[in-house]
Amino acid sequence: MPKKADKIFLLSFFALLIFGFVVFISASLGIYAQNNAKFTSIIFNQVFFGLFLGLIACLITSKINYKYWNKFSFYIFLFSVLATLLVFIPDVGVNHGGATRWIYIGSLSFQPLEFLKIGFIIYLAAWMSGMKDKVTTIKYGLLPLIILLGIVGAILLKQPDMDSFLIITFVGLAMYIIGGGRWRYVFLLLSIGLIGITALIFMRPYLLDRVQTFLNPAANPLTSGYQIQQSLIAVGSGEIFGRGLGQSIQKFKFLPESIGDAIFPIAAEELGFIGSIIIIFLFIFFMSRGLKVGSLAPDVFSRLLVSGIVILITVQSFVNIGAMTGVLPLSGSPLIFFSQGGTALFFTLAEIGMIINISKFRKLI
Repeated sequence: MPKKADKIFLLSFFALLIFGFVVFISASLGIYAQNNAKFTSIIFNQVFFGLFLGLIACLITSKINYKYWNKFSFYIFLFSVLATLLVFIPDVGVNHGGATRWIYIGSLSFQPLEFLKIGFIIYLAAWMSGMKDKVTTIKYGLLPLIILLGIVGAILLKQPDMDSFLIITFVGLAMYIIGGGRWRYVFLLLSIGLIGITALIFMRPYLLDRVQTFLNPAANPLTSGYQIQQSLIAVGSGEIFGRGLGQSIQKFKFLPESIGDAIFPIAAEELGFIGSIIIIFLFIFFMSRGLKVGSLAPDVFSRLLVSGIVILITVQSFVNIGAMTGVLPLSGSPLIFFSQGGTALFFTLAEIGMIINISKFRKLI
């Protein structure tokens, strides 16, 4: 018999959603000061396509029995792959900043990558749950994971989007371990992957530039190091308690992508060290409760699905925070629930609905 949704998980989710929206509105004031029409468009897209439609999607997926995702997993993954391939069709996909990741339908933009992420997680969870004890073998466990990552990698590295591919790979390996995969195979994949990443870094100048900037962010403060320099200025300016909500200076033309990838430094500037710690704590709280829901899930598929979604959301967010504070190389990973992006927020809320549905079938302990 279905139970009520896990209240603690709902609390962690709504805390991030509300806090993230408040920070987003505050960071958007920098756009308002420069271009009122653009500000209105950004707020409308985030509120309507991300928040409003996302909450409707969350409500719908929370009502759909999770077993249907297992039943149609192959078709969901196949459709997500085909949707992502549309970005390479002329006049359909759009190149922005040297990357081809968006589909434009009229004046609306859509990033099919977000669909590919959940499609990958659903199909991998379905495959591993179907293989049961065979998942420990190379033929039925490791090889299918490599094939799936190969398909995803071929698409994302073509765009190019190394950051998303690495995040999906991390999620895949985590799900493989949770599903009973062997650690020695994980270390083997990591070793091969490290060699491949090193080769790509030297083959693609923009990746090498990122690594060099990470190692010496002060070397080119007006070019490749500008983003991280301005980000660190924002974080440092917040000190302990921050300048106050809405009082950021860096969001006024100084910090690029202040409502996107760089929204965490704006939050740190306005809310200070205390506010930054609260954000990090909220993500840790969300992750711990989400994984708890996964541990109480009724079967292997639902456990892997919950774990994959929770890990995806938190890893993306911590990669963003790490990049914006100089702990990791700069990346295009968003701060989930905070950064601009109607597609990302829509799919995140739809994924949250899946977890809510699974929590209704959790085991009693």
